[in-house]
Amino acid sequence: MPKLLDDIVLAKGSEIAIADEYGRTTWQELDNRVRRLINGLKDSGIKPGDTIAMMMGNRRECFEIFQAAAHLGVTYVPVNWHWVADELAYVLEDADVRALLVGDRFTEIALEALTDDRANGVSLSLVVGGECEGLTDYEDFLASSATDDLPIEEQLLGGPMFYTSGTTGRPKGVRGSLSGGGSIPTEVMQLIGASMADYVPSGGRSLLVGPVYHSAQWAFTFMPMINGSSVVMRHKFDGAETVKLIDSEEITNIHLVPTQFKRMLDADTETKDSFSGASLESVWHGAAPCPASWKRSMLEWFGPKVHEYYGSTEGAFISTIHAEDWIQKGGSVGKPLETVEVLVIDDDGQKIEDANVSGTLYFRNLMGTDFEYHKAPEKTAEAHLEPGVFTTGDIGYLDEDGYLWLSDRKIDMIISGGVNIYPAEIEAVIAEYDGVADVSVIGVPNEEFGEDVKAIIECSEGFTGNEDFRREILLLCNSKLAGYKRPKSIDFIDLLPRTGTGKILKRTLREPYWADHDRKI
Repeated sequence: MPKLLDDIVLAKGSEIAIADEYGRTTWQELDNRVRRLINGLKDSGIKPGDTIAMMMGNRRECFEIFQAAAHLGVTYVPVNWHWVADELAYVLEDADVRALLVGDRFTEIALEALTDDRANGVSLSLVVGGECEGLTDYEDFLASSATDDLPIEEQLLGGPMFYTSGTTGRPKGVRGSLSGGGSIPTEVMQLIGASMADYVPSGGRSLLVGPVYHSAQWAFTFMPMINGSSVVMRHKFDGAETVKLIDSEEITNIHLVPTQFKRMLDADTETKDSFSGASLESVWHGAAPCPASWKRSMLEWFGPKVHEYYGSTEGAFISTIHAEDWIQKGGSVGKPLETVEVLVIDDDGQKIEDANVSGTLYFRNLMGTDFEYHKAPEKTAEAHLEPGVFTTGDIGYLDEDGYLWLSDRKIDMIISGGVNIYPAEIEAVIAEYDGVADVSVIGVPNEEFGEDVKAIIECSEGFTGNEDFRREILLLCNSKLAGYKRPKSIDFIDLLPRTGTGKILKRTLREPYWADHDRKI
């Protein structure tokens, strides 16, 4: 058997391992399918160090791929399924993808991307959940593959490389200690997975209602699975359904973002009144600032089970604050983990020793782990103060009790509904359009999602910023950018404000939109 499943299958082989809208898979069935997938990929020439990509939605087969890659030494890229074909083709080339697995919802985008010259390295394309001409059926692929065990000595650690957008240009892959491609044995994953017991109960049942291409959603579901936790998932989030699923599926833990809190709080009275939550032990949230009123409402409803973390795709978990502490330290993102050192650095590059003084936040993992941006050494260097010491671009401070507080973002990132959006990629698309002299993209307040994307355009001479021009820009963005990146509104301005060196003053642009709000991010 695959190492990560050995003990679990022996202990509860007939129990449910994964469940989605389409069905349920026991641990014994999962083991069989993972072995077939390992052998099928291996027979197709996929070897340790290779990369595969998956654009699938939340479905059971995702976890089969996670398990198979973890034993085959293969890196997998969970692709954002909101991307358009151009964005997918970029990643297929940038990540040197050898195999692409596509959910039946996304075949049109995949087929278009596969016709692009940037997809020439893809030698295997599988469709999951249906049939599609030009793609090999995933179930047929498994059925034709052997169930032989991969020799123990050949089982090498493989894992994810999540793509995250940045302050300049296209998204870049974040390659960390779990990404694979080395000679680390698979069982190391069990040691790392055991650390999740600090967050969720071992052998529990996780509910996945956010996109598994997000590193936090992956961490709060697949990592507990290493310890024997089952996973119930839904492709689309529905607030009322989530409330009901927690009880009906006896969920023990769930990861949410603040926007999902709001949707659950807005569920009908009957749904909320019938909620028991007896099985639920922990609710973790992060990825975006949470309005205090929403957090208080969730605590009043769920009890002291709602906890918060601060982290990033690059640095994993950095700090946590449990429900009881948040009541006393509301607004803080908690105390740093014992394995993380926080450094507050001033504008001169010096460490700030005093409490309650803001600076750029840098972090060092005391376990010696670090990351790099795939094929982007210059970007890796920009994110590091020195080897092993990196920044998320946030500004904040440590108080006298050692709690971490965030006060601003140094980089231009927008967070909408828990999703990180970087203006540079959007600006690059709009700037190339005839009639655009310059453009700046900023985040403006949105009560439910935190921020909306707004483009502010300075027109070229002879062009007028009217409704027709606005419509043309929006159509351009529709063809080049995933829906969540597209501007929700466009304003025109005579002259964008700039520094003496010509840099656009985004803070000046943001100020009028945030003037009547207590928060800055």
